[in-house]
Amino acid sequence: MRHLMAALAAAVLISTIASADTLATKDLAARTELHSVPTVWISDEQFLTGDRNGRPVTVSGELSLPPGTGKLPTVILMHGSGGMGANVGYWKRQLNALGIATFAIDGMTGRGLVGVGSNQAVLGRLNFIVDIYSSLAILAKHPRVDADRIVLMGFSRGGQAALYASMERFHRMWNASGAQFAAYIPFYPDCATTYKDDTALVGRPIRIFHGTPDDYNPVRTCKAYRDRLLPAKVDITITEYPNAPHGFDSPLGFVPPRQTAADQSVRDCTIREGERGVLMNAATAKPFAYTDECVRLRPTVGHDPEATVAVTKAVTEFLKQTFRM
Repeated sequence: MRHLMAALAAAVLISTIASADTLATKDLAARTELHSVPTVWISDEQFLTGDRNGRPVTVSGELSLPPGTGKLPTVILMHGSGGMGANVGYWKRQLNALGIATFAIDGMTGRGLVGVGSNQAVLGRLNFIVDIYSSLAILAKHPRVDADRIVLMGFSRGGQAALYASMERFHRMWNASGAQFAAYIPFYPDCATTYKDDTALVGRPIRIFHGTPDDYNPVRTCKAYRDRLLPAKVDITITEYPNAPHGFDSPLGFVPPRQTAADQSVRDCTIREGERGVLMNAATAKPFAYTDECVRLRPTVGHDPEATVAVTKAVTEFLKQTFRM
């Protein structure tokens, strides 16, 4: 009996190890590299006027490489106001399992920040675009990255950066990499701001994924921007999920969704770029501030498993087509 029990235990152990190995390696990167990304900490006004005289900072990027030896298609992942959360980890796993490298930018830690959801003014929203272009310069020279097959994907504040990083004006001013993104994938971005020349884009596809009940960054503002872009024949679509709250693709998000403790939302603001790069509140005709009456607190965030399955399928199909996989 003792030998039988030992044999059974050994069989269970071997089965468990085999199962764990399968689960652990399916989406495991064969190599991970941490890269220093030189950038700056500037105001949005400085960004919009091309003023580089900000505080030099170094942020980091995590390059995850699937197995293989050749050049790989790559997706840059730009997190939101809360920093590098579970949704970034989720997409790293999904994309690495497809044979796509990922470069996850941490735009917070190097600036001494954890998150800025409850104090959005501490970091100009356009700083992430500088971080993105600086990361693109690193990836364009990496021996394992196919510089012609790099896609930008961002979430919330990072989704806003991913959306507006497609502007020709910003490329001319800030993108010194010599490279170009193959496509842009913003998740639930803030589209409440109108910039000068923001209908002149670089001519690459834009795929926005959003949720109908999102009260952090409402989809209606993105629809309004899309409608302004259509006459310019921009290849842009918005996929809207009927039950998806803000942050719906995060596996660790609240189910059911909950209000945040004190996050700031500009969902009821209309912001326009004025003279000398000053962002103006259209309702007051004064420079916008997060103390303005239109700023709302405690938007709702949470996870939607059904929308996550659907968006994973949609993004996978789009990337396979874009990367010619």
